[in-house]
Amino acid sequence: MPKIVIDPERCKGCGYCVDACPQKILRLAEGLNSMGYHPVECFDMEKCTGCTFCALMCPDLAIEVYK
Repeated sequence: MPKIVIDPERCKGCGYCVDACPQKILRLAEGLNSMGYHPVECFDMEKCTGCTFCALMCPDLAIEVYK
């Protein structure tokens, strides 16, 4: 099963990955990271196909996808 690992401290909450995800399983978290941004979170890991679109779109290299 694919797994998405998001580093919330690197994430600036731009939302590019949220828009790129074909499964629509990413969203901005309600909480803030230490820089004051809402980092991205995956809310339904079981639906992840491991396509890596989220990681490819991330300008901050905050996302890793493991297959």
